[in-house]
Amino acid sequence: MKELSFEDSMKKIEEIVGELEKGDLPLEQSLKRFEEAVKLARACNKKLEGAQKKVNKLIKTGEAEFELEPFEEPEEE
Repeated sequence: MKELSFEDSMKKIEEIVGELEKGDLPLEQSLKRFEEAVKLARACNKKLEGAQKKVNKLIKTGEAEFELEPFEEPEEE
């Protein structure tokens, strides 16, 4: 499965939540959709953590001067 962008993942999660809220799906299909949403949410969280690390490396060095320091990529689990 192709990795979705953060925005596409969020849209997909919203679609799944809408389907689950309707309550029309059989239990097994609801569980599969829920599992898919959880995987997407974890992927989004990982992307957000990476973005936060990048932002945290932006160090203020003086009045309105900033320096971007390299950071280590998070290890794959």
